[in-house]
Amino acid sequence: MECYVLIGAGSASFTRGLLADLVSSRQVCEVRLVDPNPEALRTAERLATKMIAQTNAPITLRASTQRREVLVGATVVICTVGVGGRRAWEQDVFIPRQFGIYMPVGDTVGPGGSSRAIRMIPAMVAIAQDVATLCPTALFFNYSNPMAPICQAITQAVGIPVIGLCHGVLHVMHYLADTLKLPSATMTAQYAGYNHLTWMTAVESAGVDILPVMHAYATAQRDIPVTSAHQNRFSWELFALTGAFPAVLDRHVTEFFPQFFRSGHYYGMRLGVDAFSFEGTIAGGDAEFAAMHTDALAAAPLPDHLFARESGEHEQVVEIVRTIRTQSAEVYAVNLPNTGQVPNLPRGAIVEAPAQMQNGALTPIVQAHLGMDVAGMLASRYAWVNTIVEAALTQNRDAFLHALIIDGSVASLADVNTMGAALWEHTTSYIDNTTNGRGSL
Repeated sequence: MECYVLIGAGSASFTRGLLADLVSSRQVCEVRLVDPNPEALRTAERLATKMIAQTNAPITLRASTQRREVLVGATVVICTVGVGGRRAWEQDVFIPRQFGIYMPVGDTVGPGGSSRAIRMIPAMVAIAQDVATLCPTALFFNYSNPMAPICQAITQAVGIPVIGLCHGVLHVMHYLADTLKLPSATMTAQYAGYNHLTWMTAVESAGVDILPVMHAYATAQRDIPVTSAHQNRFSWELFALTGAFPAVLDRHVTEFFPQFFRSGHYYGMRLGVDAFSFEGTIAGGDAEFAAMHTDALAAAPLPDHLFARESGEHEQVVEIVRTIRTQSAEVYAVNLPNTGQVPNLPRGAIVEAPAQMQNGALTPIVQAHLGMDVAGMLASRYAWVNTIVEAALTQNRDAFLHALIIDGSVASLADVNTMGAALWEHTTSYIDNTTNGRGSL
């Protein structure tokens, strides 16, 4: 019987999505929820309890604020950790805004990604050490950002396998199908790169190359005024230039190219403000959790929509576990150390690329060489990963400042020092040297 441990269960939307998938699968299993915040854990536990009861699902449930209590015997460990939650995330974005740096997300690269990595990596390494000690044979999945630095730090500091998952590639496949009026079920692609900047180098629909259709669409877009950020004009311009389509669209992709968006200027809009509003994202997350909290604690049954399978970060993990256990031949987008699956990216770097089941494990599928332009765009990002991982593992402030320089978002060395000091003070306030990450889940 599978025993799922969800660390970071206070992310009620992920907990709901995972439970909806397990409920619909009718899988006999145990689910153990972990969150150091008692109130968030209570919400997640009550929500899960009601979902199981209303569907009569064959699922046993436990909950704890202490992960070591529930890791023993785990067969699957899933991390959705967000040290400091949305309140810490806000400052990752708002502090850089004072220096003219506007980020729509701020969790992967840029000063926001750097700040987040400093407090996330110690917590995730501590979790990985517990997994290595208490359930060393468990499948270990990470959904937390920044994906590449976290997975590299775990590999480097602990040495156990970790599978990084993100629904970005799948989301973009659906986006391309919808945009080009093609059936999404027939779409396949070759892709490789860095999480949130993964390049699709070949795309087919029902076995037919659709890159010419995509180029025609990109050309037509040049004559259409940009009135909405959801036109993803920058991603289409990159595709027209390179011949590879970047996942996961402008909301994330723009953050990798700060030189083109100084002061947040984006096709007559401002990133993170009226283009992919960051405040809107935070408010939406707060409202979603509040709604989950109300539903979880209400006496009334849960509404039907909470049981619906939806697109989101949770959507592949149950299928991947099933595929591994049954040794099926399915292909998934995963973040793993580069053992040659992306020939002209650094060996050992965490790359996002397809992997297939083979002998009960995910085996990366070798992709074609990325173009020199695309590989070049990624080179500085992997240098940043190495530097921010060092800064986080050693809590070295100078290395943190070096990472800000490599990232390229900051306008001057004076701002590196001033903003870097503010971000360092902010993000390290969430790190407790005794627990390896206060609020680390």
